[in-house]
Amino acid sequence: MKIKRALISVSDKTGIVEFAQKLHQLGIEIISTGGTMKTLRAAGIPVTYVSDVTGFPEIMDGRVKTLNPYIHGGILALRDNEAHVAAMEQHQIQGIDMVVVNLYPFRQTIAKPDVTLADAIENIDIGGPAMIRAAAKNFKFVSVAVNPLRYGEIIRQIEESGGTSDHFRMALAQEAYNHTSEYDACISQYLAGQLGEGLFPGNMHLVLEKVQDLRYGENPHQQAAFYREKYDQGAGIAHAKQLHGKELSYNNIADLEAAYAIVKEFEQPAVTIIKHTNPCGTGIGDTVAIAYRKAYEADPVSAFGGIVALNRPVDQATAAQISTIFIEAVVAPGYDQEALSLLTQKKNLRLLTVEFPSAVQAGRIDVKKVSGGLLVQTADSVDLKAEQLQVVSKRQPSAEELKQLLFAWKIVKHVKSNAIVVAGDDQTYGVGAGQMNRVGSAQIALMQAGEKAQGAVLASDAFFPFRDTVDTAAKAGIKAIIQPGGSVKDAESIAAADEHGIAMVFTGIRHFKH
Repeated sequence: MKIKRALISVSDKTGIVEFAQKLHQLGIEIISTGGTMKTLRAAGIPVTYVSDVTGFPEIMDGRVKTLNPYIHGGILALRDNEAHVAAMEQHQIQGIDMVVVNLYPFRQTIAKPDVTLADAIENIDIGGPAMIRAAAKNFKFVSVAVNPLRYGEIIRQIEESGGTSDHFRMALAQEAYNHTSEYDACISQYLAGQLGEGLFPGNMHLVLEKVQDLRYGENPHQQAAFYREKYDQGAGIAHAKQLHGKELSYNNIADLEAAYAIVKEFEQPAVTIIKHTNPCGTGIGDTVAIAYRKAYEADPVSAFGGIVALNRPVDQATAAQISTIFIEAVVAPGYDQEALSLLTQKKNLRLLTVEFPSAVQAGRIDVKKVSGGLLVQTADSVDLKAEQLQVVSKRQPSAEELKQLLFAWKIVKHVKSNAIVVAGDDQTYGVGAGQMNRVGSAQIALMQAGEKAQGAVLASDAFFPFRDTVDTAAKAGIKAIIQPGGSVKDAESIAAADEHGIAMVFTGIRHFKH
């Protein structure tokens, strides 16, 4: 479709002068509104003021300027409809073949700490969305540009053919509707907050952008893609940068998230190795090399083909250990040059960097897809302190036992329920995950721990419904247990702990992970 006349009205003026200059050179008439018109005229580009087209001035502090039949008639008219063409001729409406508009910076406005409701309201664009939607609706004849990144392709097509292709105009229209829908979603969310609807408003709008297509999903017969929250500028796996290796798979990303979630629990150097979103080993130490050794030694068999996460940059000593076995991916805040040189010798090893949050992100929500809907909850971000523990057994835990109990507690919250973690010496010894009964998870964790269970601690993500888990732990040599408490049979579990000389503490917090 040939382009003879363009309307330009943008808040984001990135590249707009260069773009308009090219349009002028190509013989395209430019119409514009106040602020954009001044910018273009200052650059020496001839511009027709929108008020000269409408015959009406901008009024009400610019709230009304383009809401006029001379604008919308020129955008919406179907050029192959005789009645529309006749109406244009009768009312002396000239066609507008391209609309270049982006909207008032509402999202940036409400992000200001001192923003008032009045400021926010004044940054709700009205004329802009109306023009964008009109042009997008009439994409058969009108090109609409809301993204400065599109300017180069628009110019290229005009230079080649005098206009834009049918397929490209449809793509521009789809992008335009994305732009206005995101804008409206942001306004809706803001007003819901002003009305006190909190974290769970009556309607929830998630704005996501595609990061990449994936080769397949959990299995080769499933299609998949990776999306992130478009306006979330925080830390996290969705913002990780891949430095090396094969492209990420669906399962890699799920495991990377699980690994990242564990190591960011710790202030001291920490490493975890993940398989199928569960930790096969986690360790902390004075250095990441020590932490990695502990994580690996916890379960060397399961570590093969795992995902490694570290909460400190990878150094040469740690990289040397990682490189001795097959690992799918490593994620860390960074890599020393020596470590990077060593690890990149493995062609397929995926190496990623990720930013760690400086503090717990309050108000963060988690979502889980179910058929026909979403489950939404606040994140499980409780940071338990030693003084919050309730000792319910006759024997008090020693200082070292208390330290290991808190270590195990940080990990058990990230293990699939029913979850049991056996730990000691700042490393996991055994992990029992996802069993249908709690004693079954305990048996798996204790079997994996083997002789290391002697004198170790045990963490349970939920209460013990019966005393059988305590009895099983005692037979393996467990000396201290941490659990939420709250069972109708707590007294039986406490009695069992006292019989076996086990120190038991209650947290009052459950960490189910389904």
